[in-house]
Amino acid sequence: MAEYFTITRELTAPRELVFDAITKPEHFAVWFGTAAVEVPRDSLTMEVRPGGAFRAVMLLPDGNRIDWAGEYVEVDPPAHLAMTLTDRPDEYAGLPVLFDLEEVDGGTRLTISQDRADFSDEQVAATIAGYNAFIDDIENELSRMQKA
Repeated sequence: MAEYFTITRELTAPRELVFDAITKPEHFAVWFGTAAVEVPRDSLTMEVRPGGAFRAVMLLPDGNRIDWAGEYVEVDPPAHLAMTLTDRPDEYAGLPVLFDLEEVDGGTRLTISQDRADFSDEQVAATIAGYNAFIDDIENELSRMQKA
């Protein structure tokens, strides 16, 4: 049985805008990996539909790269997105990561849920810290989007 860990944050933006930030390449490339990491737009494949492919390359500050792959499993704009996500594209991607967006006063509650699979407690803590850094950058991108 899957055991999920979750990250929940409230964002001061309408959920349609939050969904766009998560699913549109021009916004995704800004926050995925945080500002410290480059995600070249031409490395992104985002077929945001059930069965659609996801691919991305992260270029790390130390010169290394991470190749990401996945598949969109469920797409229900602007409320829900489920996608597999792995940095080992030739291996089983595991259960999907779930993005749930709920309207709340003043914005959107974003909940990200991921199966802990065989993660150690330290790996779960590091993954949660990573998601929180992503969400910090999503907030910055949402602010920019709202000013545009």
